Amino acid sequence: MRMTRILPLLLGASIAAAGAAQPDAAGTITMRVMDRDGEPVRQVAVYAVPADGSRAAPLGGAEMRAVMDQKHRAFVPHILVVTTGTEVAFPNSDEVSHHVYSFSPAKTFELPLYKQGTVQAPLLFDTPGVVTLGCNIHDDMVGYILVVDTPYFALTDPSGTATLDGLPAGDYSLHVWTPRMRPAGLPDPTELDVVAGQSQSLTAHFTTKLYPPHDDGDTTLTWANY
Repeated sequence: MRMTRILPLLLGASIAAAGAAQPDAAGTITMRVMDRDGEPVRQVAVYAVPADGSRAAPLGGAEMRAVMDQKHRAFVPHILVVTTGTEVAFPNSDEVSHHVYSFSPAKTFELPLYKQGTVQAPLLFDTPGVVTLGCNIHDDMVGYILVVDTPYFALTDPSGTATLDGLPAGDYSLHVWTPRMRPAGLPDPTELDVVAGQSQSLTAHFTTKLYPPHDDGDTTLTWANY
């Protein structure tokens, strides 16, 4: 079995990796993310960027479109990950009106006050980076669009696990991102070698305290922090 080449993902963190053969020609990466207390962390973005800088087409030939909805005075989903060049629609499925905006360098825009059923033209997200969303009417509404130069991404589930499927063999940099940590505290990417027909499993432990999740009533995670 060919061993993967892995660099430390988190400073002072513990990472375990294992590989197992699979029948498909493509490789698979499964990562489990834990906090400093050993508890799983959900809604952490995990994405693999080809080391050669190439941008693969969307998986399965899917169109590069996505939806960031508004329901119950919240952005749904709270975190949306898209490939660079994706068009994102912003419908309002709420019973109240919203005024959506972003001051983020990766995408600055404003959608003036609009009510349920209003159709807005999709916006093109063609610059990689984090786009923080707010509502000019409801200050506690916070959402994020993470734009990445790769179609290989996933969010961790309640068990802290994210699986990236269908990666062609080659070198990648594996990134993790969460809004619950300031950008300066995010870990450096991991370099790894994806082998055709091989499944690789990694476990990473954050060593820095995270902000509470946004749906926690005691959270200090607000738009002003970003």
